[in-house]
Amino acid sequence: MNMKKLLLMLPLALLAGCIENDIPYPRIPQNILSIAVEGESSAADIDDSQLTVTLHLGEDVDPKAVKFTEFAYSEGGTSSINLLEGTYNLSRPLTLTLSRFQDYEWTISAVQQIARYVTFSGQVGETVIDVPGRRVVLYVPSNIDRSTLTLASVKLGPEGHTELQPALEAGMMLDMTEPLEVRVTSFGETETWTIYVDVTEAIVTTTQAHGWVNVIWAYGAAPEDAVNGFEYRLSGAEQWTAVPESCVTHNGGAFYCYVPHLTPLSSYEVRATSGDNKGNPIEVTTGASELLPDASFDSWWLDGKVWSPWAEGGVPWWDTGNTGASTLGNSNVYPSDDTPSGMGKSAKLETRFVGIGAIGKLAAGSIFAGKFRKVDGTNGILDFGRLWTARPTRLRGYFKYTTAPINYASEEFQNLKGQPDTCQIWIALVDLDAPLEIRTNPRNRQLFDKNAPYVIAYGELSRGSDTRGWEMFEIPLEYRDTGRVPSYLLVTSAASKYGDYFTGGTGATLLVDDFSLDYDY
Repeated sequence: MNMKKLLLMLPLALLAGCIENDIPYPRIPQNILSIAVEGESSAADIDDSQLTVTLHLGEDVDPKAVKFTEFAYSEGGTSSINLLEGTYNLSRPLTLTLSRFQDYEWTISAVQQIARYVTFSGQVGETVIDVPGRRVVLYVPSNIDRSTLTLASVKLGPEGHTELQPALEAGMMLDMTEPLEVRVTSFGETETWTIYVDVTEAIVTTTQAHGWVNVIWAYGAAPEDAVNGFEYRLSGAEQWTAVPESCVTHNGGAFYCYVPHLTPLSSYEVRATSGDNKGNPIEVTTGASELLPDASFDSWWLDGKVWSPWAEGGVPWWDTGNTGASTLGNSNVYPSDDTPSGMGKSAKLETRFVGIGAIGKLAAGSIFAGKFRKVDGTNGILDFGRLWTARPTRLRGYFKYTTAPINYASEEFQNLKGQPDTCQIWIALVDLDAPLEIRTNPRNRQLFDKNAPYVIAYGELSRGSDTRGWEMFEIPLEYRDTGRVPSYLLVTSAASKYGDYFTGGTGATLLVDDFSLDYDY
């Protein structure tokens, strides 16, 4: 090689030595898929968007020595901590990093709901337990001597793990003319609580009232050893009507009731009573009922391979997973002429394997109030819920079910293989700013949690055996707060209860028809 050619090639060699591999690595989010600890009171809340986990510890769990029993994360990733080894102090947040090409820092926190109570004989209303301020506040009538009050009940820490100083127990007589400081020691940690007993001139008070459609809920406070109850009347009427004792619940000096069989869109007054004493009246107005749209499931149209549960050109209210199932096969939710009345249509939901040969996955038939938003690979992203403000008391309808042995199961449900599949119908009222986003992809799965704080009321039906033809069902709604107004209604029916985890039995079939809502008790 001559010198001229060598000089020409030298800069090229130097340039090649400076070239860097600037092809970006793919961004594959690393998520915690499942996590559990010994003694948890409910399932953990996993938030993929904020990279946070909230654990719910039972009272018997020492927050400084928490043992994990389950910890699964995205396939192919690594974790900076193996949570399944040893115990962890969760009295403060714990951070760990999941990595695959990039790092994702997760924060794990724990909350512990401890049932605390302090009551005295003759107190008025409910005790106020101020956990952040470590205060207990309650009231007694002005004619009661506070220097000789009888302690009716006390619990200020986890059952079986708490020592009080001074020692307190039910039946003790205490001088409560001045606040009482109590040292509460649990799991080696000591807090100082203060118990205040004040007097009230009000013998009976109506504390709050809420109007539904055919029902009013009311709450009162009075001495616990009196005959306590409620009265109601149409606004402007002269005569008060006593609420039946069967509709009243007592909790010491606090009590509440429901008043059924009322007229929608009407104004009522309700008041608490204690013996011959009458509380302050509260005026409430009942609301209007709302009907479930298209709940007869008579209207359908076929768009290519996708059956849709609404008329062509109509306004959708229900939707299915057919858009996802049809990517690998045909719709597994479709209209049927088999109905409880022999007229119209019903919705038929099938669980089947969709795909070719071994390539595919289990698709559980489901129909829900909301919208199938888009396909995520072979998974789905759905919007659960439709706008709603009325407060029903139950969901009614008809269902017909044929079960099948579970022959497909995800890793976390392998123990269900061979058992009969279970269908499920559930209803929930929630307080959210938008429909609940559901994601079935295991890498970033997000499903409905009936114990989540946004849930106001919930009810469900599950069945793991064949019905005898069509059967009528009713699902009562259990409310966690009678005063919160919902923003969305969620109703879902599925041929396989664990279909969101691609677990179920091929051939399990659920038919549903003629859904309706009740608003009375």
